[in-house]
Amino acid sequence: QVRLTESGGGSVQAGGTLRLSCAASGSTLSTRCMAWFRRGPGQEREGVALINPDGSTTYADSVLGRFTISEDSPKNVLYLQMNSLKPEDTAMYYCAATGLLCRAATLTATYSYWGQGTQVTVSS
Repeated sequence: QVRLTESGGGSVQAGGTLRLSCAASGSTLSTRCMAWFRRGPGQEREGVALINPDGSTTYADSVLGRFTISEDSPKNVLYLQMNSLKPEDTAMYYCAATGLLCRAATLTATYSYWGQGTQVTVSS
């Protein structure tokens, strides 16, 4: 079992930056595939970025070049650095983890563990 807790959300103006954190407890993240998802108002959940245990990453086209996913394995924390934010980035952001052993995942894979979410609001 792993418990995920997101933080770092807030309200910013377009063009601003935020860094989201996802702290894990109860189990290691280093052998799991980790991802960030978001759900905007009236929208379906969207996969934003993922990182595999080997450090390889995948991004949604909508955030490519603006968002960076990273992981601090010793601290068991996942990050999402968000630059050049746009109003359409407004959403609840969730971190998610696969089971204990994952070689590589996709943004449409099954993630077993989810955090409660942190709200990001970008104003124009």
